[in-house]
Amino acid sequence: MPLVTDRFDRPLRNLRLSVTDRCNLRCRYCMPEDEYVWLERDHLLTFEEIDALVAVFTTLGVHRLRLTGGEPLLRRDLPRLVALLARRPGIDDLAITTNGLLLAEQAADLKKAGLGRVTVSLDTLRPERFEALSRRTGHDLVLAGIAAARAAGFTGTKLDTVVMRGVNDDELVDLLAFGSAAGAEVRFIEYMDVGGATRWRASDVVPRDEMLARIGAARGRPEPLPTDGSAPAQRWRLPDGTIFGIIASTTAPFCGSCDRARITADGRWYACLYATDGIDLRAPLRAGRSPEAIAELLAPAWRKRDDRGAEERLRAAYSGERRAFQEVAALRSDPHLEMHTRGG
Repeated sequence: MPLVTDRFDRPLRNLRLSVTDRCNLRCRYCMPEDEYVWLERDHLLTFEEIDALVAVFTTLGVHRLRLTGGEPLLRRDLPRLVALLARRPGIDDLAITTNGLLLAEQAADLKKAGLGRVTVSLDTLRPERFEALSRRTGHDLVLAGIAAARAAGFTGTKLDTVVMRGVNDDELVDLLAFGSAAGAEVRFIEYMDVGGATRWRASDVVPRDEMLARIGAARGRPEPLPTDGSAPAQRWRLPDGTIFGIIASTTAPFCGSCDRARITADGRWYACLYATDGIDLRAPLRAGRSPEAIAELLAPAWRKRDDRGAEERLRAAYSGERRAFQEVAALRSDPHLEMHTRGG
């Protein structure tokens, strides 16, 4: 099957696979509520089913995979899935996004299984602030996980920081210094209103330009680097050579080049992070439909894709109507709308 493109000529190249909707943190920007509705465990795709779907997606042009959650390291025996996917022809980039709590004990096995890259969420360098933000302890485990990834031989490691005004926006420079010492590139992420960010407010967002101004005042003027196609982060270099990224999905969306699709842990496919409707792939897979038949479900859906969710949210901001994207009642009636269910 030839390369599939959507109505804006965006190819399907990048697939984010959620392996669980569970998480061992309760971060304010993702899971601020006290109770959640979880996916049925017997609905979760098996590793073999995930591998079978990936095989189909590679025929449509996907060559980059990222394992997400929830917290993907909570999925039992995850290195076995990594080994299945790492041998899959056509996949040239296999990565994972993790909060790092379990990374120290799994990093070596993941590397041995064939995982290519690791991204670790690190929103603060202060243990007490970590506990307030995530409503859990374990900051020391996250730092140990970052160190373990380096010791296991991972390179190209990213540290993702969701920047929230009045919460951690005073740590930009410190986080850059930590990233340099840890051999990792920091990516600052504007606080988004997607999924479970039910308490999102525009006033909590620190825009990219403000981050650049603060960093520049402390470290010298950042120089923009050439963009990497559909990569979500714009990268910058400081006078001392430090490179960092900013993902400005809230104030400067990159919808025009977005080549990402997402599969929830129970097999629902979404063509946009902000999409409210998805396609159930678990049912046809378990009914024994052929790979070709499943591909025929996916290809027409992608060709019809005209999603520009983040840009639509930005237009809502200009009209003064931008609030949290989903209400709690909607999330409880359909947990697939949660960010921790479909992966970020």
